[in-house]
Amino acid sequence: MTPFKLQIITPEKTFFDGEVEQVIARTTVGDVGILKGHEPYCAALGVGQMRVMINGEFRRAATSGGIIKVSREQTTILVQTCEWAEDIDVSRANKARDAAEERRKAAVNDKELALAEAKLQRALNRIDTASFLK
Repeated sequence: MTPFKLQIITPEKTFFDGEVEQVIARTTVGDVGILKGHEPYCAALGVGQMRVMINGEFRRAATSGGIIKVSREQTTILVQTCEWAEDIDVSRANKARDAAEERRKAAVNDKELALAEAKLQRALNRIDTASFLK
């Protein structure tokens, strides 16, 4: 496959900036695959996993909330969070899951419930992403 430029940017840093052969990202309406020469495209990203092929090997990352923009020059992914599967602290993710489940049970209004469910979804995504390394 022919490589193309990919940038993954979070609010804190440029997470990745380099050449890749393929990107598969979770949009709010399903997964999208990007190869060199993809038509210009823009979509919202939800909580999910992203797979990035670098030198013929896929790396998996947990992501949450953002956008993907594909142009002729490069693909840019702006996300709230991004973490390679091998960098996920599963113990911390399990604690976050447990805390979110407790917050969900204790929620007294729709806003608190929605926040707890969003935190739970992110924690479960991190746990699931890390599980692919086993």
